[in-house]
Amino acid sequence: MKTKKNARAKLENYSIIFLQLGLALSLFIVYLALNIKSFDRQLETLESFFNQEEVIEDIPMTKRVDPIKPLPPPPPAPEIIEVVNDAEVINEVILESTETDETESVKPIEINDIQEVIEDEEVANDIPFAVIEEPPIFPGCKGTKVQKKKCFSKSMANHIKNNFRTALGQELGLSPGIKKIFALFTINSSGEISNIKVRAPHKSLEKEAIRVIKLLPKMTPGKQRNRYVNVSYMQPIIFKIVE
Repeated sequence: MKTKKNARAKLENYSIIFLQLGLALSLFIVYLALNIKSFDRQLETLESFFNQEEVIEDIPMTKRVDPIKPLPPPPPAPEIIEVVNDAEVINEVILESTETDETESVKPIEINDIQEVIEDEEVANDIPFAVIEEPPIFPGCKGTKVQKKKCFSKSMANHIKNNFRTALGQELGLSPGIKKIFALFTINSSGEISNIKVRAPHKSLEKEAIRVIKLLPKMTPGKQRNRYVNVSYMQPIIFKIVE
């Protein structure tokens, strides 16, 4: 069976209409293109750039102004010169020469006429026990200097052990452990105890240490350059509080 074409479906019949439409559209585009405004662009060239005139500014010359220095102080006024009357008589003093001549006799100086002046040497107060020339002597200590020092320290330790109340720490309610007291005192030139200073963890312990130090007997004072002097001594007091 053959298909039948409609006579209206043929495009050849409309070719003239399409041609006219295309021509009208082309004319319209050309018309618009002719009516578009255009501006001339002026481009600056390198030649115009270099041809610009150079502006030379006239800079005025300046001068350096030095700071004004203060004027120097005026010179001091001249001293007043007293005019001495020439008629006044001035007594001149003639100095005699102290040089001797061979003809003059010189009196010899006898040795008995020379008197030796002995100056008292100043000795420092409170010389430490460790550097004293002759240490203080605790009653009952004998022997050499070294033996006397050892005996002194041992006697001091025994005195503290026999007289200090170690139970005082527990009575005061101090914490258990080792307690240390440091007592510094002076054995003066008369052999007596003075200037006692104590440092302890409690005021009652300080009073107890002072009481024990005051119980020390009178001693033979120490010597420095054959003179009795004050000697300072440090005595630690160590005890333990048991729980």
